[in-house]
Amino acid sequence: MSSERTSLITSRPPGLVDVLDRILDKGLVIAGDIKVSLANVELLTLQIRLLVCSIDKAEQIGLNWWRYDSNLTTRAAAAEAENVELRERVAALEREIRQLGAAPTGAEGAGRAAAGSKARASRKRKG
Repeated sequence: MSSERTSLITSRPPGLVDVLDRILDKGLVIAGDIKVSLANVELLTLQIRLLVCSIDKAEQIGLNWWRYDSNLTTRAAAAEAENVELRERVAALEREIRQLGAAPTGAEGAGRAAAGSKARASRKRKG
C-alpha cells in the first residue's frame, strides 16, 4: 500500500506552493502593451512590464533598487532627520543674509552718509 501512496503523491499535479517555488526560483516575466484607439486616433497606451522572482534571483540578474530606495531602507529616517536639520540651517543662513543686507555695517553706513551729504552740497551750489 505504501507503493500506491508514493505513486499517487508523485503523479498528482503540482500545488500552489510548488508553482510559487518554481516562479520565485526561476522568475516570471509578463510583458504587454494595451492601446486604446478611436477612429485611428490613439487615446491611451499602457505598457506593462512585470517581473516576479525571489530577491536572490533579482540580485543575480542585477536588480537591487530596493537597497537604495529611501522609503524601503532603515536609513530613510536618518536621511529625513538630516534633511530637516539642513533645511533649518539654510533658513537660518537666509535670515542672517537678509539681516546683513538690510542693516549696513559701520563703514558702509558712513560712506553712504558722506556720499549723500556731498550730493546735497553740490545741489545747493548749483541751485
